[in-house]
Amino acid sequence: MSDYNPSRDDFAALLDESLHGREMLEGQVVHGLVVGVEKDFVIVDVGLKTEGRIPLKEFGSTEAGAALKVGDNVEVYLERVENAMGEAVISREKARREEAWTRLEVIFNKGEPVMGTIVGRVKGGFTVDMDGASGFLPGSQVDIRPVRDVAPLMGKEQPFAILKMDRPRGNIVVSRRAILEEARAEQRTELVGQLAEGEIRDGVVKNITDYGAFVDLGGIDGLLHVTDMSWKRVSHPSQVLAVGDQVRVQIIKINPDTQRISLGMKQLQSDPWENVDVKYPVNGKFSGRITNITDYGAFVELESGVEGLVHVSEMSWTKKNVHPGKIVSTSQEVDVVVLEVDASKRRVSLGLKQAQENPWEAFVSAHPIGSTIEGEVKNATEFGLFVGFENDIDGMVHLSDLDWNVAGEEAIAKYKKGDVVKTKVLDVDVDKERISLGIKQLAEDPMTGDTYRKGQTVTVTVTEVTTGGIEVKFGDDSAPMSAFVRKSDLSRDRNEQRVERFAVGDRIDAQVTNIDKAARKVSVSIKALEMADEKQAIEQYGSQDSGASLGDILGAALRGATKE
Repeated sequence: MSDYNPSRDDFAALLDESLHGREMLEGQVVHGLVVGVEKDFVIVDVGLKTEGRIPLKEFGSTEAGAALKVGDNVEVYLERVENAMGEAVISREKARREEAWTRLEVIFNKGEPVMGTIVGRVKGGFTVDMDGASGFLPGSQVDIRPVRDVAPLMGKEQPFAILKMDRPRGNIVVSRRAILEEARAEQRTELVGQLAEGEIRDGVVKNITDYGAFVDLGGIDGLLHVTDMSWKRVSHPSQVLAVGDQVRVQIIKINPDTQRISLGMKQLQSDPWENVDVKYPVNGKFSGRITNITDYGAFVELESGVEGLVHVSEMSWTKKNVHPGKIVSTSQEVDVVVLEVDASKRRVSLGLKQAQENPWEAFVSAHPIGSTIEGEVKNATEFGLFVGFENDIDGMVHLSDLDWNVAGEEAIAKYKKGDVVKTKVLDVDVDKERISLGIKQLAEDPMTGDTYRKGQTVTVTVTEVTTGGIEVKFGDDSAPMSAFVRKSDLSRDRNEQRVERFAVGDRIDAQVTNIDKAARKVSVSIKALEMADEKQAIEQYGSQDSGASLGDILGAALRGATKE
């Protein structure tokens, strides 16, 4: 018989050690022994003289639950060693979850896919069961493209990629899309390896965008860019193709890094730009159709695939700084002249105005230099008048060509917009599109020839009376002359040299005393004319030596003039 006789303290220590050991097992998966199977529960002994009840449904299907029998070993999750009723609180479902988490962590660390089943819909996505562990499948991770109906995917076991695991929070995020993309990438790599640049393939248009169309070549897509659809200008791919169209394309380029495939349709057709310089020689005149209008000009289709640009400066002889859309319209048939051809850059420069008669050439043909023509004053500027003629062309009368004797600023004040004036054609520069006109040239230059000579008697009209003399005009209305008669030249008699004797509008005879052609100035004097008349009378009727007085001589001269 043993001499060991534990004291009360020793027993308490042993009990504490036993309870502490049992508490250490809480929150873990432990081995249990089935000691009983009832209608809805399975009784499991988890050791340390502790038993617990687990609902039969936690063991899975009815068949699996029915297969359980006394003596079977099972793994359960021990939540509490003992509850108020003295039973262990255990769970088969939580044990399965813990087992699944452990298994999934291994899979996640290896980067391998896991099998799961979409079992329900939640906010923002779906719930996936992975053999005891529940994961979240975001809506964006269901498929590569948005899926309208997920019903066919529900309840179907399929692979998923684990994107994120947070065991303390019990969160698992999975993706079906990642699996599909990986599979597609593998398939694409295999298919790309079967293709070669320059190869011709048949395909189906799957999608159309603003910049081109995606063509299915049999499991792999290629991009048919809008510029490679046709040799002619294509504004939008939908003008050429529609989804579902069967097309034949050529593989232009394969990028091995991105596995992008570029396709072309126009490459299967003959290039219309070949020998374009022979088909459309410079200065040749052709017909075409306006296909596009821009701020800088208009594009003209000469044939399918060959377009030329009519720059805005080559659109009209007369309409400058006007938007091309105000001269031509889209789809309009026009005649153009080829100005330049650059086959290497696929450019043809065209002229629209060159296909029409040059209005400046037509003008000089109808109105040669020296001819007279009437036109309407379009504008008066600081340097002259612009006069408009037919065909929307203008000519300019420079300030210096307005009047022979009146200063330009004063002369231009006589004209206003809308006046119809007669002009003389002085010069036409067809290349610079300039017409020089003159108004004063319609009358002879009074300073040339014998229009005025020293000693000539002219009739002048008073235009202004000043303290120092009078302003007068004389000559033809088409080329009037002006002069200033000083007080000392108003009369031979000093008593008659008074300006108040004269009024504006008075007509008086005077004598030309000086002509300065360089200064375009003619000087006149009333006094000089009186003295000349006196001298002539003396010569005609005698002199003072003959005994006749000056009064008699002048009286005789006047009587003779009266008889004449």
